[in-house]
Amino acid sequence: MTRFNQPLGGNDMPRFGGPATMMRLPQHATAEGLDACFVGVPMDIGTSNRPGARLGPRAIRDESRMLRPFNMATGAAPFEHLQVADLGDVAIDTFDLKRSCAIITEAYREVLSHGVVPLTLGGDHTLTWPILRAIRDRHGPVALIHVDAHADVNDT
Repeated sequence: MTRFNQPLGGNDMPRFGGPATMMRLPQHATAEGLDACFVGVPMDIGTSNRPGARLGPRAIRDESRMLRPFNMATGAAPFEHLQVADLGDVAIDTFDLKRSCAIITEAYREVLSHGVVPLTLGGDHTLTWPILRAIRDRHGPVALIHVDAHADVNDT
């Protein structure tokens, strides 16, 4: 019987302690043997107005410590059926957007080579393009519908 990774529960470790990973799941060096993985891309060098998105992966992971491993309303318990871990962050080049895009594409090619589904914690919108390049290289043509609303930058 396969033992799947489980988020660290609040009864085992206070929610303010434990690993700083998504949902306090184990951190893995590679995607080998996983069904899905969390990958952070702490980047905001592609933004035009408001830097700070580089702090997104860390903030998302921090807030995720409050999530439960199952949905109380639906009973869905993905960690009972999927092997999931946190791969940490892609080490981008903070001073070179083009190079960072190449680094992200290569990182995702490696992740995807294991047949895993990556779940990205970002970063500015630029990171979507190099990830889609890697997905295209692995699975063929892809499409994207991007819905984005910035009520915080307009008066109406």
